[in-house]
Amino acid sequence: MTDDLRAPIGTHDVLSPDSALWEGVIGTFADLANRYDFGLVLSPMFEDVAVFHRGIGEASEVATKEMYVFTDRGDRTYALRPEGTASVVRAFVQHHPVTPWRAWYVTPAFRYERPQAGRYRQHHQLGVEALGSDDAQVDVEVIALAQRFYAAIGLRRVRLLVNSMGHDVCRGEYVGLLRAHLSARRDDLCDDHRATWDRNPLRVLDCKKPACVAVTDDGPMLPDHLCDACRDHLGLVTRGLDRLGIAWERAPRLVRGFDYYTRTTFEFVSDALDAAQNAIGGGGRYDQLAAALGGPDVSGVGFGSGIERLLLARAAEGVTEALIERGPDCFVVDTTGGEEATVLADELRRLGVAVSRAVDGRSMKAQMKLADRSGARVAVLVGPQELAAGEVTMRDLRASESTQWRVARGGVADAVRTVLEGHE
Repeated sequence: MTDDLRAPIGTHDVLSPDSALWEGVIGTFADLANRYDFGLVLSPMFEDVAVFHRGIGEASEVATKEMYVFTDRGDRTYALRPEGTASVVRAFVQHHPVTPWRAWYVTPAFRYERPQAGRYRQHHQLGVEALGSDDAQVDVEVIALAQRFYAAIGLRRVRLLVNSMGHDVCRGEYVGLLRAHLSARRDDLCDDHRATWDRNPLRVLDCKKPACVAVTDDGPMLPDHLCDACRDHLGLVTRGLDRLGIAWERAPRLVRGFDYYTRTTFEFVSDALDAAQNAIGGGGRYDQLAAALGGPDVSGVGFGSGIERLLLARAAEGVTEALIERGPDCFVVDTTGGEEATVLADELRRLGVAVSRAVDGRSMKAQMKLADRSGARVAVLVGPQELAAGEVTMRDLRASESTQWRVARGGVADAVRTVLEGHE
């Protein structure tokens, strides 16, 4: 056993001040989700493995190669959540909320895959799901929420790709045509798909390797084989985006990665990231997922984004500032034993002031160094003289010249507020 214990491969710790970036992203998303009438849902990080086998497909690459599956002490087989949608839909099926039901989530997700920039074995997702309506306008609202969110966190070099997966009938007819085309050109496919193309021909469309792109470019494309109903649904979605002023691009190769998608599929990509890993979020409609999990035959649509990938995109665009301010407003310096600092800090904190203070009986000089490094705007100093006089010394830590003054002990809160409000 080694004493050099570290976070597992493919995971990472997030400490302050970097965690303020996360708080800002999540807080911005929560505010937007509320504006769009989505309520927070919390669900377990592990589920019966059948939830994901039925949801994302038992033969999918995620299920066969990437899912963390384990047997517990009761001999039950569970899986750590690899994505957010299936768990939310399972909760919908179990609890029967009134439809239309609109939920948002933020959660860890787990994939056993090769770690790389913005992709971890434990990563973190946020997203929304709307269940109980076939209306294309719900698709438009979900896409709009995603686009407004990316803009709100400072992303500008983002493009929206839109496609339709059709439904069982028209997609089934198309898959037959695609299978025949790939069969005739199988020797020209990339090494991976030369052996696996027949298992799920649609996955070949998603391959970015030049060999597969060349083969599929010469073949049939799904949008050309949609039925009238699916084509009309896609038209309503794209027209709705146009009316909201949201730019989009038609992407006939966009099929997403899970078996549950039907009709609308979309993806947001960042031109600030490498093309091989430029997707920052996406989703679509899943009109049979609830039924597959044993629930009613109701439609759903949603999207998800990985927080790590979003922060990577922000950094690539040079957007590094936090979306919320974190850190103390005030630093209490106490050289009388520490009890006064505890009382003063509690008084100010109850009034909404963020306060830091020193402990362990440090000297005045050491405490003032901590106060300067803390980033606080103002310091409140209590020494033996101040304590005896019923006063404190106030010091503006960010003034261009050293500025300090005495105030009565009972006027500390007002004095701190005056300094803070004067520099907002």
